Amino acid sequence: MKLNGNFQKLEQNYLFVTVAKRVAAYTAAHPDNHIIRMGIGDVTLPLAPVVIEAMHRATEEMSKKETFRGYSPDSNGYPFLREAVAGYYRSLGVELSAEEVFIGDGAKSDVGNIVDLFDVDNTVLVPDPVYPVYVDTNILSGRKLIYADGTEENGFLPLPDDAIHADIVYLCSPNNPTGAVYDREQLQQWVDYALAHHAILLFDAAYESFVTGAGLPRSIFEIPGAEQCAIEFCSLSKTAGFTGMRCGYTVIRKELTVDGVSVSALWERRQGCKFNGVSYVTQRAAEAVFTPAGQQQIRETLAYYQANARTMAQALREMGIWFTGGENSPYLWMKCPGGMGSWAYFDYLLEQAEIVGTPGEGFGKNGAGYFRLTAFGDAAQTKEAMDRLRFLGK
Repeated sequence: MKLNGNFQKLEQNYLFVTVAKRVAAYTAAHPDNHIIRMGIGDVTLPLAPVVIEAMHRATEEMSKKETFRGYSPDSNGYPFLREAVAGYYRSLGVELSAEEVFIGDGAKSDVGNIVDLFDVDNTVLVPDPVYPVYVDTNILSGRKLIYADGTEENGFLPLPDDAIHADIVYLCSPNNPTGAVYDREQLQQWVDYALAHHAILLFDAAYESFVTGAGLPRSIFEIPGAEQCAIEFCSLSKTAGFTGMRCGYTVIRKELTVDGVSVSALWERRQGCKFNGVSYVTQRAAEAVFTPAGQQQIRETLAYYQANARTMAQALREMGIWFTGGENSPYLWMKCPGGMGSWAYFDYLLEQAEIVGTPGEGFGKNGAGYFRLTAFGDAAQTKEAMDRLRFLGK
């Protein structure tokens, strides 16, 4: 018997586990101090009232024999939620069928699991800095990884190089960790690259609901040709506060085929083999998100986080600190002051201001010297954190 040796190629701990351990050690030594956490991208506001009401109704159904539901009849999701998601896409100007929507327990799971469909000999292109899951899941599978450099000079929005071939390309816009957002022209370049290289774009749209700028797509399927080369992942975690509920969706168009084989059919088969579906109660709650009342209520919550981002951005501007994100993203990606390294700045902020962020180096080599802050916290604490930053900068 042999273990999967690729596990030994991973970093010893997942990035956010490492951060949590360092914060726990500091807290144990200073139990009475007030730490403001702006590191992990977890939401802090409660679920929308219409979502809670839907959960209550669904829970009541589960208490009666006549309406109780056990295993979902389809691991792809109940028709009512798949149709609701398809309707949401139509509001974005994207026509797709409910059968092209697959309900899952969050974008992280689907982004990690989708690689089951692809041969290990494929070359995978990921941006750097990058969400660690893209890298780790392919290391575990033994695929070759190459990187597209995101830098301050290109606004952390790398573009394709036709001289470099990749079979699978990961994109995230609005980006985690940098908060940078691709425009239509830039995404068209990536779609054209994928079509020319017979590659598949894995497009993570987990933060699309934060996009408000004109000309900034919220779905890869707004780009002509994407239906033939892209898979899109989205999550209700940040859109509607489902971090503790676990629900998201993946969209695979019928036009996406490889050597005549339907990719959506492969995904359906994979899910039927390894996944039993999201709970009925959660799917009814998710359905409520896409109702007119649900959309209005989640916009109010998103506006709260967007106000936090503006508070943070204003503080960084006043201090003369370079950053991306904040305007169309819940993340701000800042340059560490004074040329400080990202882990050194993490320790400095924790010890001198009791603020927790995420070191950019944890997202790749190009994250060295940068730092991620999130806008998902309490508004008063966000303001307090920025006041502490200003004090440090004096």
